[in-house]
Amino acid sequence: MLHSSLATEVVTMVEFGDLIIAVGEFGLYQKLVVLWISLPMFLNILQMVGQEFMVVDVTHYCNTDWIRAVGPNLTEEEQLNLTLPRDDNGDYEQCMMYKPVEWDLETILANGLNETQKCSNGWVYPTAQQPSLLTEFDLVCDRKDLSDVSQSIYMVGLLIGSIIFGPLSDRIGRRPVLLISIYGHCLFSFVIAFLPNFTLYMVFRCIMAIAASGILITTVALGTEWVGVSYRPIAVVVSQCCFAAALMILAGLSYGIRNWRLLQIAGSAPMFALFFYYWVLPESARWLVTKGKIEEAKKYLKKAASINKRTIPPEMLDQLKGETQTKSGSILDLLRNKQLLKVTLIIMCAWFMDSLVYYGLSLNVTGFGLNIYLTQLAFGAVELPGRISCIYLLQWFGRKKVQAVLLLLAGLMCLITVGIPEDQAVVITVLAVIGKFAACASFSTSYVYAAELFPTVIRQSGMGLCSMAARVAGIIAPLILMLQDTNSAIPMAVFGGASVLGGLLCFLLPETRGAELPDDTVKDKQQKTSEL
Repeated sequence: MLHSSLATEVVTMVEFGDLIIAVGEFGLYQKLVVLWISLPMFLNILQMVGQEFMVVDVTHYCNTDWIRAVGPNLTEEEQLNLTLPRDDNGDYEQCMMYKPVEWDLETILANGLNETQKCSNGWVYPTAQQPSLLTEFDLVCDRKDLSDVSQSIYMVGLLIGSIIFGPLSDRIGRRPVLLISIYGHCLFSFVIAFLPNFTLYMVFRCIMAIAASGILITTVALGTEWVGVSYRPIAVVVSQCCFAAALMILAGLSYGIRNWRLLQIAGSAPMFALFFYYWVLPESARWLVTKGKIEEAKKYLKKAASINKRTIPPEMLDQLKGETQTKSGSILDLLRNKQLLKVTLIIMCAWFMDSLVYYGLSLNVTGFGLNIYLTQLAFGAVELPGRISCIYLLQWFGRKKVQAVLLLLAGLMCLITVGIPEDQAVVITVLAVIGKFAACASFSTSYVYAAELFPTVIRQSGMGLCSMAARVAGIIAPLILMLQDTNSAIPMAVFGGASVLGGLLCFLLPETRGAELPDDTVKDKQQKTSEL
C-alpha cells in the first residue's frame, strides 16, 4: 500500500504543480487555507505548555493540625514553631515535620519535639490565593516530579499520535483526520478542567496529546500541498508563527487567571468555535489525485481558481485522467543507500536536538529566576522574529550553514548559562531568550531542510522518522529537567552540549538551496555523491 501511494504521488506531482501555478501559487484561497490550519495550531500551544503556569512553586508546609487537639488556641506561628523543624537558613522545613505525639500541650512546651519524619497528613499553602494544579494535587516534596512526568506523558501522546495519524491521513485524507483531531482535542482538553485526581489528569492529557499530534502533522501537510513550491516555507513559517503569538497570549492569560481549572477552560473553550471547519475546511486536491478521486479534486481546484480569480485551461484538468508506472520506494531504501542513510541519521539528529533544546527551554520557564510571566512573554516575543527570519536566512546563506549555526548558537547560550551565578536572573533569562530564538529558528529550518533532502518516493517516510526523533526528545526533555534537583547546572549543560554536537554534525549534510528536489534514490545518490 505504501509503495503504490508513493508511486502515484510521483506521477502526479509535476502535473499537479502546473495546476497549482494555473490556480495561483499563493492566492486568496491558499491564504484562507493557511488561516484555517493556523487557528488550531494557535490554540494547541496553549495546552502544550500551559501546565507550567499551573505548577508554580509556592510556600508549603506539612499539615500539622494534629496539635490543635491539645492546643486549639495556638496561633499559626506558634503551631509552626512547635511542629516544624528549621533548615540551615533558619526557615521552616517544607517537607519535614516533627513526629506527632500523644502528649498534652504543657509537656510539648516543656520538652519540645525532636523526632522528625516526612509529611504524613498532606500540606498547607499559606500564601496560595487560587487553587493551582500544584496545591490541589499536592505536587510538592516527593510528588513534585509528577509535573515533569506529566509533561513526558504528554510527549508520549504526541509520539503515539504521529504513529497513528500519519498513515491514517494518507489512507482517509487530510480533512477527516484534521477534523477528528480538532474535535478530539477540544473535547478532552475541556474535560481535563473537571477531573478529580492527577492520575486521570495525566491520562486525559496523553489522549489530548494524541489529538494534538494529528493537528500538528495534518496542518503542515494540508498547507504545503495547496501552495506552490516557492511558497511552502512561507506556509510552514506563517502557521508556526501562531506558536509565538499563543505563547505571548498565554503569559497574559495565566497572569490574569490563577485558578488552574478556569485557566484550562479558557485555553480549551475557544476550540469549540472551530466546529464550523466541517463546512469550510478543504481536502488536499493533491491527495485526492493520488487516490484517483479526480472529479472531486477538480471541484476543489475550480473553487480555488474561482476565489483566486484565475481560470484553469481545460486541457490541464484533462491531464489528471491518466497515470503511468514509475519507480517506487520504501523506508528500506534509507538503509540500502549508504549516503542516504548518513543524511537520514544526521537530519534525525538535528530534529532530536532541535526538540530537546526547544522544549528544554520552554518547559523550564520557572527555572531562570525571573518572573515567569515576563519570561514567557519574552519567549513568545522572540519566537516571532526567530521563525520569520528563517525565510530570509535560508535564501541568503543556504540550508546547511543556517541549520548548523542556529543549533550551535542555541547550544552555546545554554552552556554559557551554566557558568552564570544563580543570583544573576536577568543575565540568565537574556541568554535563555537568545537560545530560544535560535532553537525555534532552527526547528523551522529543519522542516524545510528535511523535505528537500529526502527523495520524493520516500519523503514522507523520512519526514516521519524525523518527527519521531523529535517526539522522543520531547519525552526526554522534562525528565532531564528533573536532574536540576541534583545539580541545577546539569539540564542546561545537557541541552547545550547536545545542541553543539548536532550543529557540528549538520556541516556534514549537503546543501540543497536552489537544487532540484530528488525524485528517487538512484538520482539522489548520484546528486549527493557529486556534491560531496
